[in-house]
Amino acid sequence: MAGPLSSKLSPPQSQARQVLRHAVVRRMAEAGGVKLLLVRAPAGFGKTTAMVQARAQLAADGVATAWLTLERTDNDVPRFLACLQLAVAQIIGQSGAPAALPGLGPATPLAVVDALARHGAPFALFLDDFELITEPAVLGLVREIIDQLPRRGQLVLGSRSLPDLGLGRLRMAGQLLEIDTELLRFSRDETRQFLALRWSGPVGAGTDWAAQVDPLHRKTEGWVAALWLASMALDAVIARQGSVADFIAQFSDSNRAVADFLAEDVLARQSPEVRDFLLRTSILRQFNAPLCQALTPRSDAARLLAQLDAANLFITPISQVAGAAGTVPAAREWRYHSLFADFLRAQLVREQPDALARLHLAASGWYEGQGRPVPAIDHAIEGGDLPHAIHLLAGHAMGFLEQGRMRLLARWFAAMPDAALADRPMLQVVSLWASNLTRGPWAAMEQLHQSGCATSADAAVRAHVNALQPMLLAMMDRVEDAADLGREALARVPTGQPFADSVLCNAMAHVMGVLGEREQAQRLLDTARRGQQAHDLHSHGFNRMYTESVEGLLDLQQGRLRQATARFRLALGMAAAPRAALGAGLGADSGAALGGSLGGAAWQPTHGNAWAGVLYAGVVYEAHQLAQAEHLLHVYLPLARDVGLPDHMILSHVMC
Repeated sequence: MAGPLSSKLSPPQSQARQVLRHAVVRRMAEAGGVKLLLVRAPAGFGKTTAMVQARAQLAADGVATAWLTLERTDNDVPRFLACLQLAVAQIIGQSGAPAALPGLGPATPLAVVDALARHGAPFALFLDDFELITEPAVLGLVREIIDQLPRRGQLVLGSRSLPDLGLGRLRMAGQLLEIDTELLRFSRDETRQFLALRWSGPVGAGTDWAAQVDPLHRKTEGWVAALWLASMALDAVIARQGSVADFIAQFSDSNRAVADFLAEDVLARQSPEVRDFLLRTSILRQFNAPLCQALTPRSDAARLLAQLDAANLFITPISQVAGAAGTVPAAREWRYHSLFADFLRAQLVREQPDALARLHLAASGWYEGQGRPVPAIDHAIEGGDLPHAIHLLAGHAMGFLEQGRMRLLARWFAAMPDAALADRPMLQVVSLWASNLTRGPWAAMEQLHQSGCATSADAAVRAHVNALQPMLLAMMDRVEDAADLGREALARVPTGQPFADSVLCNAMAHVMGVLGEREQAQRLLDTARRGQQAHDLHSHGFNRMYTESVEGLLDLQQGRLRQATARFRLALGMAAAPRAALGAGLGADSGAALGGSLGGAAWQPTHGNAWAGVLYAGVVYEAHQLAQAEHLLHVYLPLARDVGLPDHMILSHVMC
């Protein structure tokens, strides 16, 4: 994980010729009394630069800091948690990137929130591009992080839009500082500094720059991106000995018009090689030399990147790796300014509409070769190559399902018409599982009826349908129907489909427990555990969570609050104690079963956190630990609501 995600954990590199935003940085650095510092403005106002400079100032003042650049793919809860955990590990002084860091535990919502809440020293966690986060469960987790921040902890968000984080409450409590567009605009003096840095040498020496500061500042209204683009266009004006004053006079008052005019002017003056390189690589959110080479096979991508980087044109480094002069190492990453990237992509569509799909396919192929299926599938979908996306997904869908990556799968399937999956029955099955655990059982049942999977001649498909149907009925409170259908399905186990068999045993154990048949429920849980051991399903976070949660419910039915608490903690991946200690708390028989289920290896719980989290909140509530119960509900209720678990939502709201 460290390789693909490492660039997300490093802020963009500061440029040598960069205006220091003293007033903004001082305002941010001296905001130690607030929990949330929101840096909000449209594209091109220097949010990221101000945050990078503020982070450097805080670090110089002895404040621990961490950085995380967000992407649309971070709306997937497990991915967001994994990235957030790596960032939090930097704050608490740990390095490396295993799935579960010592002292921090697996990437569960509660573990990450608690790790920050327990940290005693001052710290600041920076999350950039926060406008890309729209998932309610992720937003709920961030709200809880803000609420639980210790006195000297601070969250710094960079966003183009107003995030749904309960800002009114924070504002009233004096816990919010907003850095907005007006504060981020360059002052006249900063515009002067920018021009002085840009043309401090003999270039443009004959130009009266002092006389141009006021009109340029007035035309751009202190908009940093416009000044940056203008400086590049002015290079060409100066080179051809044109009139700087006439050029500035042509500016429009509209920010978008300024951006389009300047970008077009800048792009038109590049060599054909550079222009083609910029257009073809504009589809990438971030890039390195090998990836660019895959998209521009006729060019020398490393040379062009070195040339652009040396000239400080167009690209912004997001990772710093040393290389020989005139070259760039393959590991170094860049990105385009978002405003300029938008223009380049629009220009690519206008000029080379047929190239778009090929470029996305090339990017998809490169990521596939690097063993990174998520961006590979994303690019295949964005390029409209659904057959290739389906081909890639077919090779990884079951693995993502076993890990509980339901939100990620649901996003991909939403981009694919039903007809595209008609000859892929196993992908239809995975789509049904993802629908059930993201959109709820009613939507999944309707999809099941329309798909035709229930009458499939494929034995593997039937195995999944036989497991899915009782689970759907149980989630819809049709327990008796689930019991009748599930008993018939159990007669066909094992089916050769470990995930389906394990879900069926877990779901039927829950149903049997509801019906009072506890011994049969226990036998089914034991069968589920044996199946997990036999197939070495250490990656089956969802099913392991399911097994422990159902057994915890059985413990609750018999009044064993302590045992149930341990079960639910284990289901959440929170238990840091050795298996022997857990066994002592559960009793000899249960402890032996628990030790056997682990098989000596930890697993990573992912999208099942809502299920186990609400149940754990319930036992904490029963123990009259009300503050902790409220804390848990703030974390897990949004997850339960997002997945659509009626019983869990009812229980959560009643406890609240």
